[in-house]
Amino acid sequence: MTDYDAIIIGAGHNGLICGSYLAKAGQRVLILDARDQAGGCASTREVAPGFRMSDCAQWLYQFDDAIVRDLGLEAAGLKVGARKRTVALQADGDHLSIDGDFLRGAGIGTKDQAAFQAFREQMDVFGKLMLKLYRGRAPKLVDANWPDRLTLMKLGLGLKLMGKTNMQDLMRIVLINIYDVMNENFDHEGLKAALALDAITGTNMGPRSPNTVYTYLHRALGNQLQSKGVVQVMGGMGALGDVLQKVAETHGATVRLSSTVQAIVKEGDRVCGVTLSDGTTLQAKAVISSADPTTTFRDLLGYQHLETGTARRAAQYRTRSGTAKLHLALSDLPAFSGLDTAALSQRLVIAPTMDAIESAFNPMKYAECGPKQVFDISIPSIEDPSLAPSGQHVLTALVHYLPFAPKGGWEGQRQAVLDNLIEQLEAYAPGIKGQIVASELLVPPDFEAAYGMTGGNWHHGELSIDQALMMRPFPGSTQYKTTIDGLFLCGAGAHPGGSLMGLPGRNAAKEMIKQGAFA
Repeated sequence: MTDYDAIIIGAGHNGLICGSYLAKAGQRVLILDARDQAGGCASTREVAPGFRMSDCAQWLYQFDDAIVRDLGLEAAGLKVGARKRTVALQADGDHLSIDGDFLRGAGIGTKDQAAFQAFREQMDVFGKLMLKLYRGRAPKLVDANWPDRLTLMKLGLGLKLMGKTNMQDLMRIVLINIYDVMNENFDHEGLKAALALDAITGTNMGPRSPNTVYTYLHRALGNQLQSKGVVQVMGGMGALGDVLQKVAETHGATVRLSSTVQAIVKEGDRVCGVTLSDGTTLQAKAVISSADPTTTFRDLLGYQHLETGTARRAAQYRTRSGTAKLHLALSDLPAFSGLDTAALSQRLVIAPTMDAIESAFNPMKYAECGPKQVFDISIPSIEDPSLAPSGQHVLTALVHYLPFAPKGGWEGQRQAVLDNLIEQLEAYAPGIKGQIVASELLVPPDFEAAYGMTGGNWHHGELSIDQALMMRPFPGSTQYKTTIDGLFLCGAGAHPGGSLMGLPGRNAAKEMIKQGAFA
């Protein structure tokens, strides 16, 4: 007799969501995680005494409302703040505000206003089509499988119903770069850069890189998945992980933290359980990994247990990253030129032009830390004072681009890079340097070490056309089932990919139940 129906490796948001759906369906589920806190990238950490920060993901903007309803997350205690607008900081202090379909400030003209509304409407049309792909398994194109054929027929009908112009535009732009698309649509440099930032967040690409229109659509799908827009989780992002753990346990799943999976056990042609770092072996009808594909196949299963072609594809799976994280504990609220307190609580971005973004990207291609970076900033303690001591604040920022392995290594230049980032912030927030109580820079190797994300990649692998949809993570391990019986994927390395959306976990659970994986 097996110990469990399903053992899930990783108590990140996808693993917990997958476990909740399976437990709701009556399966015996065990969720294991090496960390002592559930949630994976949805985590909160005290960086300095009294200063708590979301130390990986900082915004919630794609989390599927259907999952919130299905699992009763709000009733379980999930609370989010007010919808954020994006404020694109300009050097002259006349900043651009992007609020839904509306633009203001920075000398934005009526032509760009109208073009932006038309662009948003078209992206919503494309997003509704992609939603059909994202809320289920991506169909294979070559197998004689009727459910996949039906999905493809529905997609074909959806394309036709979009109208000729939209269909032609989607086919034309999806494989090109966001730089060209922005120039086709808009004149304002600040607007183009602010939108392009969403296409490169968490990637190893610049605005001129192919596939960045696809990554923009992936990000823009949040408008279809979540009605609230960009929000922060009250109590820090770790509160989401806590709620997901609570819900999984409420539905009957067992969550064991501080339990490191050392290996996936394979007997004959089938996976049958896992071995923990303390030597304990646990058996299950199915093992479901929410770890990234490289960790799953290389480190836990071992390439020797894969057919040669599958092992080669797994070894060639790309996991490069250029995203870092800046944490500042501040003695007072920083004063950004041209912004009042209400504006400071919004999503603040520093990306002056698309050429500036591309220039920041270029040094990373040569394993160098450039003089200028791109920032996506949050000051969450304005809306949620519990994150800092009274009257004090925390600032977190996603920083692009810093390489995984710079020339000379990180040990000798981390402080210099941190100092440079603070100097760049000082240009927009004079005096912030003198308010710093504590500071921290997390670079891609830190995320690999802390969260097990190979290459520090937030998407568990590059999100490009050849590693997306029916190709994710690679042929032979799509649709959540791997080539090894009993082994499944449910993490961001599976379809539809990364960001805090929860769909890989939900889709994997539903697919396994449908296929009778526990019979």
